[in-house]
Amino acid sequence: MKILSAAQTRDADAYTIAQEPISSLDLMERAATALVQWLEQHFQRERPFYIFCGPGNNGGDGLAVARLLHQRAYDVYVFLTGPEQNRSADFTQNLERLPEEISQANLQSPEDFPALSTQAVVLDALFGSGLTRPLEGIYAQLVAHLNSGSATVVAVDIPSGLFADEPTPPGSQVVQAAYTVSFEQPKLAFLLPASGTYVGEWQVVPIGLHPGFLQQVTSPYALVTLHKIKQLLRPRLKFSHKGTFGHALLIGGSYGKMGAATLAAQAALRAGLGLLTVQVPQAGYPILQTAVPEAMALIDAHEFHFSTFPSDLKKYDCLGIGPGLGQAEESRVAMELLFRNPLPPLVLDADALNLLAADRMLLTNLPADSILTPHPKEFERLVGPAKNDFHRLQLLHSFCREHQCFVVLKGAHTCIGTPSGEFYFNSTGNAGMATGGTGDVLTGILTGLRAQGYSALETCLLGVYLHGLAGDVAAEKEGQTSLIASDLYRYLGAAFQRVLQQEK
Repeated sequence: MKILSAAQTRDADAYTIAQEPISSLDLMERAATALVQWLEQHFQRERPFYIFCGPGNNGGDGLAVARLLHQRAYDVYVFLTGPEQNRSADFTQNLERLPEEISQANLQSPEDFPALSTQAVVLDALFGSGLTRPLEGIYAQLVAHLNSGSATVVAVDIPSGLFADEPTPPGSQVVQAAYTVSFEQPKLAFLLPASGTYVGEWQVVPIGLHPGFLQQVTSPYALVTLHKIKQLLRPRLKFSHKGTFGHALLIGGSYGKMGAATLAAQAALRAGLGLLTVQVPQAGYPILQTAVPEAMALIDAHEFHFSTFPSDLKKYDCLGIGPGLGQAEESRVAMELLFRNPLPPLVLDADALNLLAADRMLLTNLPADSILTPHPKEFERLVGPAKNDFHRLQLLHSFCREHQCFVVLKGAHTCIGTPSGEFYFNSTGNAGMATGGTGDVLTGILTGLRAQGYSALETCLLGVYLHGLAGDVAAEKEGQTSLIASDLYRYLGAAFQRVLQQEK
């Protein structure tokens, strides 16, 4: 699903109005109807609605919603802000359509702000995605009032005060929504950590924007959906054998960190890999053979950490390096020697990334199409500190282009950066996955998929989505609080099944 800028969203509206044709007022009615249908599914009629409307089209949406909720027997109270001369044409027409029975109030000062009970549902229809400056005056005061209360806040399209396509200035007043209901496409701000905290749970509702525009418009940003994953996942044919699904070499584990290597190994096998060899230090041999009997063990010359790559790497279809590796000097030297030779596809994580960051020559010799899986701090070690989330995307773009690699930047909506400058945000996963070892599981999944012959991009899209989906299935069964990393590979098969069942 393409992620459009605020300007592109306005263009989509204009294109729809011109091509159907349809009036802007009727398009607003579609949006309001879609939002009301969502509200009906989430809130009982006993709860009063307090709808705060700004003077533009976002406020017009709020007025249309007020009318439709009133028709459905909800208690609705409308609060208007801003001078009359600033009201848009569609706002004015929806205000004229508002039934007299609906209570209206003009907010001129903080003394006019209503008290909001816990039972109240606040609909934030003050400002939409076209906002380009921080809220001031009564608008900022009103937002502070809404945020200080205990009512449930639902933002229309985007929380008021939040910028859609650029950093919101520090110190700005922004509505803290419990839910955000957006129209047709999500906003980039929803997917980034700093701005996403204001959005709460977000949902996209369709409003019938013209498909012709959505097909032709280009955007470097996309949200990975089930539809995309179904297109990528290959069926397993009847006469396949273990050699059909690749042979991967996973290198990791050190004294005290063998768990990371076993997590990655289990995940690689659960991802459908045919054969797996795991190279571990001598101290890890009994642990690996006990914890992952399906994997073949390759024993390093050193007792406690990785020191030497095997001489014959041609027989492997993918090389995964990093989980529990440690940062011994011998490990760094071994990686330096490795990068001087032709290699199978690489997946690098954890201490492999830290070794890259500590030795820039290693980074310079990084093979093309490598997959790197840093969390934000590891990414900072590679590229330097980011000023904000949007600057981090710029750094990601430059890094992937310079090194011709794919970066899986882990987070709530993990972002996949590509050498071509495209960004893919993941749509699966939950906060229960914020626990040690889940990144090692992701490395194993990616290594297993890459060895099966998926391209680097396909591997990233499939691996990240299935990793998150396994977390979602695990959370359904175990709860988010009790979720641990091994649950992810335990439920990975169920994640595959969900995708395959949807395909049928």
